[in-house]
Amino acid sequence: MLQQPTTRPKDATESHYQRTRAVPTQPLSERLAARGVRLTLRRRALLKILEEADRHLDAAALLEVAQKQMEIDRATVYRTLDLFKREGLIDELDLMHLRGEMHYYEVRTGKEHFHLACFGCGRIEEISTPLFEQLKREVGKERGFTIQTARLEIGGYCAACAVSASERKGLETSGQMATQPET
Repeated sequence: MLQQPTTRPKDATESHYQRTRAVPTQPLSERLAARGVRLTLRRRALLKILEEADRHLDAAALLEVAQKQMEIDRATVYRTLDLFKREGLIDELDLMHLRGEMHYYEVRTGKEHFHLACFGCGRIEEISTPLFEQLKREVGKERGFTIQTARLEIGGYCAACAVSASERKGLETSGQMATQPET
């Protein structure tokens, strides 16, 4: 199912785009408890923030949101993210390094998807399609490989940015683009 793209302000410095949010088959808190992991107040708060996020959060953004709710420090956020990754509750993504070396986190839902990353505006679109599942089955069958997880990021230009770039290129080649004075 293709999700409608959402736009993000060009001046955004974080991942201020919207994302589709699949619901995990079992609440993360239950998954942690079933593994015998103690669910502290801070871990519970961070879990809730990640579960309810409408965008991919990096550690700094997660800390910022959490600090509005409670006293929490950066080290606690990083230790908790590490725990959640080890327990298979979240995935860490680089999202084509659109914002440098930042890493983003999303809840692992059991429904795999891939990400389209626009180099122009930074928009991230999540795609879940039977074709991705078919690709995984074919690769597994051809290689005799039991796939446990798959990640795919595709970088390029969204429709709006591709049109803008094309229009700019057309103006440049026709000589109609105003030149900026050197400073």
